[in-house]
Amino acid sequence: MALDPAPTVLGIPGGAAPGPAVEDDAVRLRRTAQRQWAARRDLERRLHDGAALRVSALTLRMGLLRHRHPDGEQDFQAAIEELQHELHLVLQDLRDIAGLLYPPLLDEAGLGPALREATACRPEPVRIDAPDERFGPDVEGAVYFAVLGCLPDAATAAATGTVEIVVRREGDDVVVLVSGVEDCQAVISDGVRLLGGTVVVGPTDSAVLDRSLPDPCAITVRIPCV
Repeated sequence: MALDPAPTVLGIPGGAAPGPAVEDDAVRLRRTAQRQWAARRDLERRLHDGAALRVSALTLRMGLLRHRHPDGEQDFQAAIEELQHELHLVLQDLRDIAGLLYPPLLDEAGLGPALREATACRPEPVRIDAPDERFGPDVEGAVYFAVLGCLPDAATAAATGTVEIVVRREGDDVVVLVSGVEDCQAVISDGVRLLGGTVVVGPTDSAVLDRSLPDPCAITVRIPCV
């Protein structure tokens, strides 16, 4: 009977314990990643608490100006309405950019709510099982963008079956299992590797699920929580 092919593993290889130089490199990489995620969160907050709030306040002030002059010239009223519309578009652009940097809901509520919000409007069904536990901004950011990166694009999403995403703590690690996706390689992320994590492509039988994932394209992301 033919054996299943061995899973493909990317990240820090297993086997013998790493030497001091390797450990020092891993620590430096992790600290670099933590600084990068902290910078992304800071930029998101500055956009949200700075530019976005200013644009929102300006939109409200223009609305009040319109109501204070209900009998103003038609051209004036139309100009105010057009400017309000443009400001709404600018505000949405700022929110979209902030979400690409670090989603506000991920910062506020964690992986489960953020992933559910990001996948709510997708054409294929996505089932998410994630705890309320928080894992730190660097780990949560890396997991969030890695998971979204492995979902099918708009052209193939409609033909895709149910995607299952499971997030669990397993010992000192965060383990993320994704099944029902075709493009397995898309999940491989520099962010995961910088945090000392690994990505396994292939069937998995992890105690974190208490069952097997027979899907040959199943993805297991494992990141240490430190």
